[in-house]
Amino acid sequence: MTDQQTDLAAIVEAKAVDVPDFPKPGVVFKDLMPLFADGPAFRQVIDGIVAHHGADNFDVVAGVEARGFVVAAAVAYATGAGVVPIRKAGKLPRKALSASYELEYGEATLEVHEDAFIAGQRVLVVDDVLATGGTAGAALDLVERAGGTVAGFTVLMELAFLKGRERLAPRTVHALLTV
Repeated sequence: MTDQQTDLAAIVEAKAVDVPDFPKPGVVFKDLMPLFADGPAFRQVIDGIVAHHGADNFDVVAGVEARGFVVAAAVAYATGAGVVPIRKAGKLPRKALSASYELEYGEATLEVHEDAFIAGQRVLVVDDVLATGGTAGAALDLVERAGGTVAGFTVLMELAFLKGRERLAPRTVHALLTV
C-alpha cells in the first residue's frame, strides 16, 4: 500500500460514523456524511480517486444513489467529465433500464436512463460503501446494458466480511478503506 493509499484509508476511517440498528435492527450503517462535510478531507479523497484511475481514463462518472451521487459529482467536476445518476426505481423521468438485487437487509431495484451513455463510453462507477455487492453488481450491469464500458469501480469503504468483492469477480474493485 502506498503512503497516499494509507492516508486516504485513515481519512475515511476517521470520518466514518457507525450507526447501529439502521436501517433495521442488527445492521450497523457506515455513515460517511462527516467525510463529505469536511472540505479538506473530501478534497483529498476525491483527488485520490482521480489519481488512482487517471483523469483521462474515463469519459463519464456514474454515481449510485444516494451517497454515490456526491462522490460522482465531485470526481466529474475535478476531471471535466460528465456525471450520470444510477437511481432507485421510479425516480427517472424518461425510459430506463432496471436491475433488481438483494441487499443485506432486503431487496431493491436500480435504474439508469436507456440513453445515459454513448456506445463504448468509458464509465467510472462510484459509490460510498461496498457490502454484499448486490447494489454494485446491479449498477455495473446497468452501465453495460446502457452501452457504457466500465472503466473502473471505486468505493470509499469496503465491508470485507460481507464478501461483495467476491460477488463482483472478476471485476476489479478499488476501495479506499477495507474493514
